[in-house]
Amino acid sequence: MEFRKNDLVTLEIEDCGIDGEGIGKADGFTVFVKDAVIGDTVTAKIIKAKKNYGYGRLMEVLKPSPYRVEPKCEFARQCGGCQLQALSYDQQLVFKTNKVKGHLERIGGFTDIPMEPIIGMDELFHYRNKAQFPVGRNKEGKIVTGFYAGRTHNIIENRDCALGVAENKEVLDCVIAHMEKYGIEPYNEATGKGLVRHVLIRYGYFTKEVMVCLILNGNKIPKEEQLVKSLCEIPGMTSITINVNKKHSNVILGEEIRLLWGQEYITDRIGDISYQISPLSFYQVNPMQTQKLYAKALEYADLHGEETVWDLYCGIGTISLFLAQKAKFVRGVEIVPAAIENAKENAKLNGLENTEFFVGKAEEVLPREYKKNGVYADVIVVDPPRKGCDETLLETMVEMNPDRIVYVSCDSATLARDLKYLCERGYELRKVCPVDQFGMTVHVETVVLLSQQKPDDTIEIDLDLDELDATSAELKATYQEIKDYVLKESGLKVSSLYISQVKRKCGIEVGENYNLPKSENARVPQCPKEKEDAIKAALKYYAMI
Repeated sequence: MEFRKNDLVTLEIEDCGIDGEGIGKADGFTVFVKDAVIGDTVTAKIIKAKKNYGYGRLMEVLKPSPYRVEPKCEFARQCGGCQLQALSYDQQLVFKTNKVKGHLERIGGFTDIPMEPIIGMDELFHYRNKAQFPVGRNKEGKIVTGFYAGRTHNIIENRDCALGVAENKEVLDCVIAHMEKYGIEPYNEATGKGLVRHVLIRYGYFTKEVMVCLILNGNKIPKEEQLVKSLCEIPGMTSITINVNKKHSNVILGEEIRLLWGQEYITDRIGDISYQISPLSFYQVNPMQTQKLYAKALEYADLHGEETVWDLYCGIGTISLFLAQKAKFVRGVEIVPAAIENAKENAKLNGLENTEFFVGKAEEVLPREYKKNGVYADVIVVDPPRKGCDETLLETMVEMNPDRIVYVSCDSATLARDLKYLCERGYELRKVCPVDQFGMTVHVETVVLLSQQKPDDTIEIDLDLDELDATSAELKATYQEIKDYVLKESGLKVSSLYISQVKRKCGIEVGENYNLPKSENARVPQCPKEKEDAIKAALKYYAMI
C-alpha cells in the first residue's frame, strides 16, 4: 500500500530512533513519530512520505505504553529542548545505552563491545547550571522569553524550565519588567532591529553564585543602574555583564564583553578543583554528573604520578586540572584564547604547577609540538565537539603511540567513526561507559578507553567463500538509499556526485562516465571529509565495503 502526506495510520511503536522518535510500521511502511514511546499504540498523520518510510505527527495515543509517563513540563511537546520527558527514566537509560552501542556497531564495525553500565542521574530535573533564553514578542505584541520550538525560531514562552534552576525565573522576571518599564525593544531576527537578543544565566551549583549576561544588538541598555539594582536583589548575584552582538545572524554570542557590576566570572567546583567561569567559557551544564564523568575519565587514564598527558579540546582546563592531580605533567590545547587564559588562571587558583596550555587547533598544535619539538605522551585525552576529531589529529595520535587514549564524546556517531580509525591502526577498544549528562533529552556522553594492542594479541577472521562469490547486484544499495541513510544517521545531505566520488575511492565501480563534469574545464566540487566519512559508514552498513 502506498502512503501519502496527510494519511492517517495506526501504529504499534516497536522501536526508538536516535532522536528519540517512536518507530512503527503500517503494511511494511516505516513511520517515525515524534513524542511516541516504545509500546504505544498510536494514530499518526503522515507529514512527509518517502518511498519506504515517512515521518508522522502524533495525533492520539490509543493505548499507552507501560513506559509512558506524564511529562513534568506542560510545554514538553512544543519545546525543542526535551525529547524524552514522556519516557520513564529507566527506559531513557536503555535508549541511550542502545544508541551508543548501535553507533559503535553500525559505524565503527565493532562487535562484542566492552560496555559498562550507563551512569545515570540522581536528580532528574533542575540540573542545568546554564541557560540561554531568546527574547522576542508574541503575536499579541507581548515581550516573551523562553525556548525555541523544535526546528524553528518561534519562542515558546516559559520562564521556569523544568531542567533549569529556580534563579532563572527571578532573573527573567526582572529583565522583562525592566524592558517593559522603559520601552526597550527585543531583537527581531527578521528585521535585524531591536536591542535585547538573549539572556544568558549561569549558576554555581556548589557556590550558589549567579551570573547574568545580556546579549544586545548594541553597546548598552537604557537605565543600566536601575537594572543592576533590581538584579542585585537576587541572592547570590555575582556577575552582571553585557555581550555585544550586532551581527545579523543566528549566532548567540558576540566577542565583546562589558562588565556592568561585580566580577567577570563566577566560581564553581568539580570535586576538589575550583573553576572560574566567564560568559564565553565552555563548562559542562550538569555539575553533579560531570564529576562522575571526569572521575570515569580519570579511572580510565590510570595515572600513577609518572605520566605525561595531553588534553585536547581542553576548554577552561576542566579535565586538564582533574588529570593534573594524578599526573606528572599535563598539556592542554584549546582554540579559544579566552578559554586558555581561564585555564591558566584556574591552574593558579588550584595551585597546580604541572600544567601547560596552548592556544590553537588541536590538529595543528599537536603535530607541531610532536614533530618539531619532540614532545610525547603516555596518555592522550580528547573531548572534542560534536564533529569529532580531525583526521590529521588522529594520525598524529597514532604516530605518538601513547599507552592509552581516553576519548570523551558528546556524539556517539562521530565517536564510532574516530574509534574505527584508531583501532585499525594499532589500538584496541577496552572499555566503553555511557554517562547521562542530559536527562529528558536524547543526548548522551560516552567515555572510552583505548590501549595499544599487545604483540600477542590476535584477530580471528571468518571467511565465507560463498559470500565472496556474491554478484555486484547483491552488494549494491541505490544512491537514494545511501542518501537517506546518511541523512538519518548523520543529519547530512549528500549528493550523488559525492557518493560516486567516495565509491571510486573505495574501489567500487560506478560507471566510466558517471557524474563526470559536462565541460573539460569545469570545476568539480570535492566531497568534504565529514560527508565522506558519513557515506563510507553507509557503504559499510550496506556491506558494500
